[in-house]
Amino acid sequence: MANTSERTLRLLSLLQTHRYWPGGDLADRLGVSERTLRRDVDRLRELGYPVDASRGVAGGYQLRSGTAMPPLLLDDEEAVAIAVGLRTAAGGAVEGIEETSVRALTKVIQVMPPRLRRRVEALRAYTVPGVFSGGPTVDAGALAVIASACRDDERLRFSYTARGAERTSRLVEPHRLVSMGRRWYLVAWDVERGDWRTFRVDRLSSPQPTGARFRQRELPAEDAAAFVRQRQAERPHRYTIEVLVHAPEAAIRSAFGREADVSVVDAGSCRVVIRSDYLEWPVASLGWLGADFEVVGPPEFIDALRATGERYARAASGPAGVVGQ
Repeated sequence: MANTSERTLRLLSLLQTHRYWPGGDLADRLGVSERTLRRDVDRLRELGYPVDASRGVAGGYQLRSGTAMPPLLLDDEEAVAIAVGLRTAAGGAVEGIEETSVRALTKVIQVMPPRLRRRVEALRAYTVPGVFSGGPTVDAGALAVIASACRDDERLRFSYTARGAERTSRLVEPHRLVSMGRRWYLVAWDVERGDWRTFRVDRLSSPQPTGARFRQRELPAEDAAAFVRQRQAERPHRYTIEVLVHAPEAAIRSAFGREADVSVVDAGSCRVVIRSDYLEWPVASLGWLGADFEVVGPPEFIDALRATGERYARAASGPAGVVGQ
């Protein structure tokens, strides 16, 4: 059995992963008796963590928002700064930590008192981000709501506008949020359509937990990210762009994220396949990569590259009388 301090930290971590834990399940996860569990819960309360308990056969515990931040060695300003920083990271300001930032933001908001939440929201509402992003804007608050519903196995309702379709109301059993390239996707079981679906988060609005719990179904894929890639591959795209890029795999994946299929040809070259409805962002990504490449197809992509090159050449020549000065 772990010592008391280690067990208390483990208990806190478990309470943050689900909204409600039956007492017996929580005691089993910790490997202690329910009597020891009650003592550990009391110890958390003494430290300032607001843990609610319900008695009876179905009794259990849940961590709720308190009247003050629990002791994290943070003052109010630091707590607000962390929440704002996590919102920024969740929006894609730092590549590769978006999903981690959403999970962390969900935990911070869960225990943050209302007065601090209002300050975070005010900063969000009146701050204009200066980060360049090739994808649509997604509200980090909506991401936190969706992540909480995934964590708590709670049905979620929202409005959604699919490609070329009218806005509809959806009721889903959320499974996972996936950050893929420049977009966020929700993988969920659509209750009314009886099937697994992917939803672009920038196309949904007003996500609301319903309070109805569900048991997670088995996802027909290795994981949520694989499911999103599979659905994207099945969906028809306007262009399938294929290029041979003379750069190592790591550099290419840094430029394209998970929005391209990359296969290694040799130590310094890779074949890259991009399925897209637009030509502009593949052109920009290849330019940003700064490596030589050869286009296999399609002709439309060659035309787009040529037009972009001519535009840049005109800009580089400058106005009359400026060249060479």
